Amino acid sequence: MLLLDPGEIFFEDYSVQMQIIESSDNNESEWADGRLKFCSKSLVFVCKDLNKPLIKIPLKETTAEKYIIEQNSTRSSDILLVKCKLYVEMLEGNILAPHKFIHKITEFKFAFNYAKVDDCLPQILQLIRASTLPIAEQNAMILTIVHSRQSRFSFDTSWLEDLYEEVVCEVQANKVLPLIVNPGRILLTTCRIYFQPYNNIDQYPVYKINLKDVKSVTKRRFLLRQVGLEIEWIKPSNNQVKNFYIATKNQKDRDDLYKNILNQSVLKLDTVYQNHMTMQWQNGCLSNYDYLMYLNSLGDRTFHDLTQYPVMPWVIQDYTSSILNLNDPGIYRDLSKPIGALEPERLERLKARFNEMSEPKFLYGSHYSAPGFVLFYLVRKYPQYMLCLQNGRFDHPDRMFNSISDVWKNVLVNMSDFKELIPEFYDPENGGDFLINNYGIDFGFRHDGTKIADVQLPPWAKGPADFIKKLRDALESDYVSKNLHGWIDLIFGYKQRGDEALKADNVFFHLCYEGAVDLDTITDINDRHGLEVQIMEFGQIPKQVFKLPHPKRLLPSDLLLNNKIPTSIKKYIAFQSHKQLLSQIITIKDDVNGECVISVGHDGIMKMYSLKTGSIVRNVTLTTVPLHSCISYKTADSHVLVVGTSDNSLLFYDMDYGKIFDTLYGHEDVVSCLAYSEKHSMIASSSWDCTTKVWHVLPSHKKIKPAECFLSELHHDSQVTCMNISRDGDLLATGTEDGDIFLWSLGYPCKLKFTVKEHASKINSIILEPESKNIITCANDKSLSVIDVQTSTQIFFTTLDEEPLSMTWIANSYLLIGDREGFLRLWDPQSAAFVFKIACHRGPLVTLATTFDNKKVITGGQDKKIIVWEI
Repeated sequence: MLLLDPGEIFFEDYSVQMQIIESSDNNESEWADGRLKFCSKSLVFVCKDLNKPLIKIPLKETTAEKYIIEQNSTRSSDILLVKCKLYVEMLEGNILAPHKFIHKITEFKFAFNYAKVDDCLPQILQLIRASTLPIAEQNAMILTIVHSRQSRFSFDTSWLEDLYEEVVCEVQANKVLPLIVNPGRILLTTCRIYFQPYNNIDQYPVYKINLKDVKSVTKRRFLLRQVGLEIEWIKPSNNQVKNFYIATKNQKDRDDLYKNILNQSVLKLDTVYQNHMTMQWQNGCLSNYDYLMYLNSLGDRTFHDLTQYPVMPWVIQDYTSSILNLNDPGIYRDLSKPIGALEPERLERLKARFNEMSEPKFLYGSHYSAPGFVLFYLVRKYPQYMLCLQNGRFDHPDRMFNSISDVWKNVLVNMSDFKELIPEFYDPENGGDFLINNYGIDFGFRHDGTKIADVQLPPWAKGPADFIKKLRDALESDYVSKNLHGWIDLIFGYKQRGDEALKADNVFFHLCYEGAVDLDTITDINDRHGLEVQIMEFGQIPKQVFKLPHPKRLLPSDLLLNNKIPTSIKKYIAFQSHKQLLSQIITIKDDVNGECVISVGHDGIMKMYSLKTGSIVRNVTLTTVPLHSCISYKTADSHVLVVGTSDNSLLFYDMDYGKIFDTLYGHEDVVSCLAYSEKHSMIASSSWDCTTKVWHVLPSHKKIKPAECFLSELHHDSQVTCMNISRDGDLLATGTEDGDIFLWSLGYPCKLKFTVKEHASKINSIILEPESKNIITCANDKSLSVIDVQTSTQIFFTTLDEEPLSMTWIANSYLLIGDREGFLRLWDPQSAAFVFKIACHRGPLVTLATTFDNKKVITGGQDKKIIVWEI
């Protein structure tokens, strides 16, 4: 089908014998055995002798009529005579080469071995009439013929693998491959997906996919219409990953088929969550290449559709040096700018043209990815695609992909060349085979007499495999990792369209964007055809994946990695704590008793337990009202415990002297949580009065005057339920009853960095990652969320089976989460995966702490128990 025009439909074929008669000298060739392919725009004769060329006769160049041979002829009396002014010879000697266009009046006689000419002649004549029409009317008439044929066709259920499987639905659909669209019927049963083409072009009359082998089903765009569906499955015989890409007549058919597939009980899909992938990439568990391929898939880019082929960035800008130093920032392209904005002079000329345009304006007159650009790179590997796309011809030798350096220069300065790269440039698996003329194809000679052969590589590459490996190493380098989010914003993110695209000099022709035009509402066939051609050939912007700035990737130096993943815990010791509800536990180091656990509760009591002796060493009634929170800090002359109470005050308790030395009435409601920044010597107190107040810690025990130590009052719209200060003491995160998240910078004064709402209900706990400083929150809607502090973008979200209540870090790398059912979970943010889940308490696990050596976890439950666990 690649020998046909793009989009041309193959109907059926017949066993024939063919004879050629050249009208100029009435010279008759020998009769040749073969098959006549009957297509929507041409007749193709495939000779039985593979060394003989295929002959394609364009219908627009022909007339056809039934021709009767004399009775004494040795041939069949039922012969089709076709006269043409032009025909095409292809694959002579079974060699890929430009097609030969024979411009002479020629007659072809086709003697049918089994069929009758009358079976196909009316339709051939109908298609010949269609070929004389303008292209839009021609396509409309062909579609009418196709619809007429297809309406008489239904799936042949005799092809069902199992007689007992139930039919779920049947729809008309096109099987889509690069430059090929083959129509047929999709049949879904309770066990399998079947595709039966209307013709016999495929190797198998019916394509079968067992539902139990299907790993993913993804909705896709096709020609900017929501009609595509891609199915990924594993071939059981060799575990090979296969893809099946179809396009239905309309979105309703696609959506109904998608829904029915997902409803089949035998289906077991590999679920990949977007936020998991982003989290894994940010933390270095997923390579830049794999993440970009994943984003391409989310953006509806697929290897099956050249109009939406996966796109990759140029990352290297040095193609002349003899050595490539990946540690030199100067060798890399600026990933924050689109290709068209890299060269300032060209950009200025483009902007001047843009300002003179009428609406809709565009900055770039061509795209960064289109079928012609993809095949420009791949012509040596897939020459048959280029011949199909360019009507049997290769491009002019001087315009071909001849040199990496020349292509890079061109995309920097040419006013109409802005193409990015394709995945093959970064995939070492195939060793750069697309750079080599393995088929020995004669592409011609350049203007200087040089014969087109392999692609000329930069001096720093020892060969195609080395070139691809170095490009891949560059893609995974620290520089690219640190800056790749900028390119993602341009191609898949918030700078893709609208005002942000304008600011980023990232504006393309309006038909490149999804939603720019609704083809289904265009009734004029000429207008619709023109738009379809533009959409297909010009290039398409990927589906927008991100509406907010994409988070940066963290480099290994930014991460405090711990290779020892805790796999389980066991009970070490337990304490019966308070008479009423337990509020909070913390750990401190005591000069006399070693490492200790401090707890406060609603009974107004503070208790201290020694982990060294396993006994209670202090039991103090601080007040008669409930205690809700506590922190500790050290000054030059004492160890201080600060406790938040339900009578709106902060109690300051001297651990060395065992007494309260001051009370600060700082709020108008319960002091719900406390935090301490050693770097800035600040205490932050949050309250149900909808405020967080920041206080300066005084160096001595002198009487605290609020006016002297008060620094900032941070306002919220509802009760503040939780807060946390970053490990470096610079950031304060607060969460509220209404589900709002606030991030503040600590200092003089404290400033609001941003506020976001990622939960629909009360936030139970909030915590900042030790190194990346991502904000992690959990709420009583059972959700867990991760927010990037640089961009305020949510990069992870999941719903747990039980409501999470408390969180703390273990070994700076893993998050412990306590829930309402008393379970403790360990979550690995780098892989976004839960490592274990263990029952700890009867009832809610309300508070968590760890020892300073990260070898023990302390849990406090509503069952009034404090339990120490060994990792």
